[in-house]
Amino acid sequence: MRLLTPLTAAFSVVLLLSLSAPTAQAEPACGTADAACEVALGGYHIALPKSASSGPIPVVLHFHGAGGTGSGVIRNNGMIKPILERGYAVIAPNGLGREGRRGGFWSFIPGRPIRRDELAFTRQVLNDAVERFELDRSRVLLTGFSIGGSLTWYLACQAPDDFAAYAPVAGGFWRPHPTDCAGPIKMLHTHGWRDSTVPLEGRPIRGGEIHQGDIFQGLRLWRAENGCTGGRPDRFNVKGRFWRRTWTTSDPGTALQMAMHDGAHGVPKGWSTMALDWFESVVPVKGTSK
Repeated sequence: MRLLTPLTAAFSVVLLLSLSAPTAQAEPACGTADAACEVALGGYHIALPKSASSGPIPVVLHFHGAGGTGSGVIRNNGMIKPILERGYAVIAPNGLGREGRRGGFWSFIPGRPIRRDELAFTRQVLNDAVERFELDRSRVLLTGFSIGGSLTWYLACQAPDDFAAYAPVAGGFWRPHPTDCAGPIKMLHTHGWRDSTVPLEGRPIRGGEIHQGDIFQGLRLWRAENGCTGGRPDRFNVKGRFWRRTWTTSDPGTALQMAMHDGAHGVPKGWSTMALDWFESVVPVKGTSK
């Protein structure tokens, strides 16, 4: 029988223990669909393009709808794939949790208790993501769906210069509507003609405790902020999937457009491409004449 030396015996014990021990699972990278990056006021998820042009990466930051999650946004391949293929990163912050309910919500509705400063949270998210992932802070398109679209309107009103442009979907101001905002903006608002969850005219919910606002009244405020003269759009485009109304001024720092589609409450097919085409037309890439 072959006798083991002390050295080979020790090696055998280590080998046996390594084979019998369960394999440790690698922790997912921060910001993936499975693991949020954390900042002081919450967390966010991020998807990065596989290939990007040289220099910092432009960003689409998207707020999920009621009961949603940032993880769910990142897993929404139909919406984010066209964005990633254009060389943009997608940031998806997490809303606040609610006891007894799945998903998150955003805290900003007038007359309701404010549990988090959503502007401060969004700034933390962007500052952290820019540092971690080498993103372009000057080319951020802020977007959101439903209640996330409403949050986009409020942040545009509160801090119009914080983001390059805004592209909310199916969400606007709540009553009472703001009477004034901090300045002009670049905004593309998208809404479904048959939306009954967030109707264009708004509606009371929770027995009238809170009331969704009127999209057209909100657009009236944006026209005033942007210095648009008169109420009629300057251009109409009814070709293709989206019917679009555009208001223009002589100020190149402003842009206001509404895109209607024939669907109900949802992010419509083709929205990602349309939104980025619009964004790049009003926030040209440096060094181009667009």
